[in-house]
Amino acid sequence: MSLPDRAAVLAAPFAEIDLLPPAVAVERRPDGSLLLRSPVALAEPPRSVPDMLRRQARDAGERVFLAERAADGSWRRATYADVARGVRSLGTALLARGCSIERPVSILSGNGIDHAQLALAAMEAGVPVAPVSTAYSLMSQDFGKLLHVVRLLTPRLIFVDDGMAYAKALAALRAAGLLDGVEVVVGRNPPAGLAVTMLADLLATPPDSALDAAFAALTPDTIAKILFTSGSTGLPKGVINTHRMMCSNQQALAQVYRFLGNSRPPVLLDWLPWNHTFAGNHDFNMILFHGGTYVIDEGKPAPVLIERTIANLRDVAPTIYFNVPRGFDMVIPYLERDAALRDHFFSRLDLVLYAGAALPQHLWERLEALSVAATGRRVAMVSAWGSTETAPCATAVHWRIDNAGIIGLPIPGTDILLTPNASKLELRVRGPNVTPGYWRDPARTREAFDDDGFYRIGDAGRLRDDAAPAHGIVFDGRVAEDFKLTSGTWVHVGALRVAAIAAAAPLIQDCVVTGQDRHEIGLLVFPNPAGCATLCPDAPPGAALAELIARPELRRHLADGLAVHNRAQSGSSLRIARALLLATPPGIDSNEITDKGYINQRAVLEHRAAEVERLHAETPGPEVIIVAA
Repeated sequence: MSLPDRAAVLAAPFAEIDLLPPAVAVERRPDGSLLLRSPVALAEPPRSVPDMLRRQARDAGERVFLAERAADGSWRRATYADVARGVRSLGTALLARGCSIERPVSILSGNGIDHAQLALAAMEAGVPVAPVSTAYSLMSQDFGKLLHVVRLLTPRLIFVDDGMAYAKALAALRAAGLLDGVEVVVGRNPPAGLAVTMLADLLATPPDSALDAAFAALTPDTIAKILFTSGSTGLPKGVINTHRMMCSNQQALAQVYRFLGNSRPPVLLDWLPWNHTFAGNHDFNMILFHGGTYVIDEGKPAPVLIERTIANLRDVAPTIYFNVPRGFDMVIPYLERDAALRDHFFSRLDLVLYAGAALPQHLWERLEALSVAATGRRVAMVSAWGSTETAPCATAVHWRIDNAGIIGLPIPGTDILLTPNASKLELRVRGPNVTPGYWRDPARTREAFDDDGFYRIGDAGRLRDDAAPAHGIVFDGRVAEDFKLTSGTWVHVGALRVAAIAAAAPLIQDCVVTGQDRHEIGLLVFPNPAGCATLCPDAPPGAALAELIARPELRRHLADGLAVHNRAQSGSSLRIARALLLATPPGIDSNEITDKGYINQRAVLEHRAAEVERLHAETPGPEVIIVAA
């Protein structure tokens, strides 16, 4: 199918939606720091997440809140009134079982209506809930992270949706003595040899006054969730999430994305896991705040599973669509091949948001071209920035932009400090959305904040235009990941990684920049299997990745793409001299990748030190691709 060229896309009008106009107050300090804040005051947020549920159950009780695929492929739906009823029964059952602030609820399974009801019930009962990455139970070989998390949590109750699927993980917990005094609740398929309670039994509990008393006692500073970081620098840390954090964040987002409150209730189709702050806080709570419908996508951006996402997109036309770059990378080709799917996808779409990692510009432009082809207009495409510790949004783009990389301006109520750190400006965050600290870890809590109470997030940023701060902040990588060549020149890893992926598209799934204390830059390349197959049309069907990356046409594509990139650069800190294609994907047990697909640069470099040495050998082997300067 033919798509409009870039000039035609840029000439197309923007689709109209109501967004807060960009503005920022700037305080320039003598040390070179910049303090940024929104000139718009934060309005009073709800007291708690359960308050939002009770309001929607009262005002929009028959509206569908959650939908998921049933085993037979049909849609299982739960209205706000349905969920509120389930929450009251489950909350009463949790209190009767002794769940408390010190003995929380842990959910090991993924997104689902049962998961949502149990999490909301725990919050209504004043009991922290800790959703845990499914990868710790289903993908890990040693269960090390799972054991660490449960040992730290000391839960009173653990929930899994499918007992048989989690049987090995539960056995590992029992063998470690971590199920002593813990009630295991399952949704279906109880595992053999382990005493469990069925979720249906908890749902049959008659609500009583104990839950009403617990709900009345909630305050904005009550701990609602414990969300575990991805463990990029060691074992996962438990980030305390209070009701104040989550509710103030949604209030601020409602003030910048004004269309959400003055148009139809939003509809979101989302695969992102609830154990992460992006989906679990930003996405889920946004739908709850505005009385919308959250359609749970059981697919994900991975071979085979992406087909489920596409099937769901044929059924559901979202009004807002949130994803990480990998998700867009896998969805876009389907939209480009199928005009009916494309037109359905954009038929009522108000906003596209990416977060979690930088979106390559070529994906941005392809999405815009699809939007113009479908509607004649450019859909609003924006980004936001934050972390688990900021619930998650600290900055947001709430105006029209033409390219990726801009992370926005401070949302109402949040202060952003840009302070000099080596060659960059380090981003720090202060506001009601910032965590009070880490669960049972006072040392790390102290380390996370500066003397003025700003959270040290570890990212860097800069103003897009110093003379016009309202044009927004540009993400500038991680403070700690940049390094120097032997020439003393700084290499800015984040920007170079994005440029390399774009230069060699569609070959690179992700890459890690190497060269610290060396004279030139290298790349460890994790190939995109689908992209490799596209570049090697003559390869045997089903050829293994190890075979594909040895093919000369693929290696030539990588070398040529990076050479074109190099010719446009002026210095050694921007030119890539070598590349090595990796046949093995990043591993979750070695912390190389999170379950959302984010690469941990430091862990890859440590785990693949031998590959780094091969890449930078004085006499490189034939597997190393030398790139023309």
